[in-house]
Amino acid sequence: MGKITEILNAAQQRAKELNLPYEGALTPQEAYELMVSAPGAKLVDVRTRAEIDWVGKVPGAVEIEWLNYPGMKPNPNFMAALEQQVDKESLVMFLCRSAHRSHAAAAIATQAGYADCYNILQGFEGDKTPANQRNSLNGWKKAGLPWEQS
Repeated sequence: MGKITEILNAAQQRAKELNLPYEGALTPQEAYELMVSAPGAKLVDVRTRAEIDWVGKVPGAVEIEWLNYPGMKPNPNFMAALEQQVDKESLVMFLCRSAHRSHAAAAIATQAGYADCYNILQGFEGDKTPANQRNSLNGWKKAGLPWEQS
């Protein structure tokens, strides 16, 4: 069994255990591995433009806001933008700051006919510490995965 299959099986098992409404849940490391080695895999960053500009971005990610900034209102064009930029047959991995918006995006995309949707657990900045700070417990950045700032 190949590395891609192992990762997908683990992610699908997590989804079953957590009763998630989409195909699977990935760690940031697993998502990066799929991003670089699974043919046609797409990472969709659903954070706001401001977050991507100021906090950092994942090179090669498709960027589509789930909530519009400022105001944090749902992006009415989210699905249209996704359908324009990502094939329904693709393996699609959703990323946000902490895995909450990406959870919602993966669920909606699944309902819209994307069969292979995954949420990236921990998100870009990871979970909060008891002091309400991110970027120190877990997440994409803490894992040392590729990211850049403008």
